[in-house]
Amino acid sequence: MPPGEASSGDRLRVVATFTVLADMVAQVGGPRVDVTSLTGAGMNVHGYEPSPDDLRRAAAADLLVANGLGLEAWLTALVEPIGIPTVVLTDGIVPLPITGSAVHTAGVPNNPHAWMSPRAGQHYVAAIADALSDHDPANAAEYAGRADAYSAQLAEVEVYLTERLSTLPPDRRVLVTCEGAFSYLAADLELDEAFLWPVNSERQGTPRQTAAVITAVRERSVPAVFCEWTVSATAQLQVARETGATYAGELYVDSLTGPDGPAPTYLDLLRYDADLIVDGLTGGAG
Repeated sequence: MPPGEASSGDRLRVVATFTVLADMVAQVGGPRVDVTSLTGAGMNVHGYEPSPDDLRRAAAADLLVANGLGLEAWLTALVEPIGIPTVVLTDGIVPLPITGSAVHTAGVPNNPHAWMSPRAGQHYVAAIADALSDHDPANAAEYAGRADAYSAQLAEVEVYLTERLSTLPPDRRVLVTCEGAFSYLAADLELDEAFLWPVNSERQGTPRQTAAVITAVRERSVPAVFCEWTVSATAQLQVARETGATYAGELYVDSLTGPDGPAPTYLDLLRYDADLIVDGLTGGAG
């Protein structure tokens, strides 16, 4: 059942904070769950401001599913007035600090983008299955079975990425993005990381940030740079022009696309990003 489909019968009503989590819930819950996302396709979850309609939808739900680690700074204001049961999917994940920025940012919290690691994604899947089972114990075995199958697909994506990057020389194992959203994936794959800003905000791609990344790309002879779909690539295009690196395209992070886009599901998002990163860093070599 795709996210956003109308509720019927005795299905659990679940609200997720953004489309990636909504899809994960839909895959684990199957026909037992009616799930919607507060943020829509192409929306930036970081600075989102919940609407009165969001409050009504959350109040009518059985469960709210959130990422945590500071991603949804607006979540407390949404949840506290209605007291909805909430599961935070990053509980139990060892958080990574936001490092690798060419410009040091004091006071930056832990990196919230753990779902960008297929390995961490399996933790999310297990947490979703547990939460659904707690609310619907009669169907716990069904949730567990779907979660196991889904986790196996995520493990395949990790193996694919590892194998394709295995021959990449150490000096080319650098992932340069606009936002620092790939720390968990970079850690899994032993990639160095550089980015223009640590988390999405109003101050994106300042001259100082851009100049520092240009220096990093030149020093490491990085062959390709990337940006995220939900933010402007203007500063990263400047990095590419001034260094000779290829601008390899848009990565999907905080949002799925619509059904006709390249990332309509979480698995599609991971596979698309995997191919784009590998092709960019290897020069298209298979």
